[in-house]
Amino acid sequence: MPTVLITGANRGLGLEFARQYRADGWTVIATCRDPSTAPDLTATGAEVHAVDITDDAALKALGRALAGRPIDVLINNAGIFPLQGPGGAFGDIPVDPWMDTLRTNLVAPWKVAETFITNLQAAERPVLATISSLFGSIGASSMSGIVIYASSKAGANMVVKALSLELGPRGITCLALNPGWVKTDMGGPQAQMTPDQSITGLRRVIAGATPADNGRFFSHDGQEVPW
Repeated sequence: MPTVLITGANRGLGLEFARQYRADGWTVIATCRDPSTAPDLTATGAEVHAVDITDDAALKALGRALAGRPIDVLINNAGIFPLQGPGGAFGDIPVDPWMDTLRTNLVAPWKVAETFITNLQAAERPVLATISSLFGSIGASSMSGIVIYASSKAGANMVVKALSLELGPRGITCLALNPGWVKTDMGGPQAQMTPDQSITGLRRVIAGATPADNGRFFSHDGQEVPW
């Protein structure tokens, strides 16, 4: 039975990943900050761990707890999107939310990869997938007022590329993934897709990934996204 580790799985895309992988018989290891507030995640039958991925000590503790267990797919899903609209406008952006976002969306994916590298190497065909965004594509950038989130995801894309250079030679395929505009707490009710539609597509991309895809950026529909 294959195993997937999903960060930030208490709601939205992470929760849908957990639901779908569990429905297909996978062992799902899921993290969130407070499992007591995530009954839907617990109901999937996932193995849930209370972890703040920006807390180095907590992340290392989880690494020790999972030592020796192969992880076939690791999904860096946890992320935050602060200060949209006027609160994120030029001339009115405080520093602290920006730094918090970079730590969660950019730094944490690298630290998660460092923590579970041995678990990934123990799998037969491991994939390390990091949830990015079209907002993280410099080539496709066209919206103002979201510089905090956009810069964090552009940086996360560089992290994926750097991980691909580090881990590709070790047999790990590293991907950046764009889920599209999805009806979640982050995406809002006007979004174009349901979580089920987005995650079904992303799982198809992950399942079909080969070493030739290492270090590439794909959308939920399998199309490659410009950096």
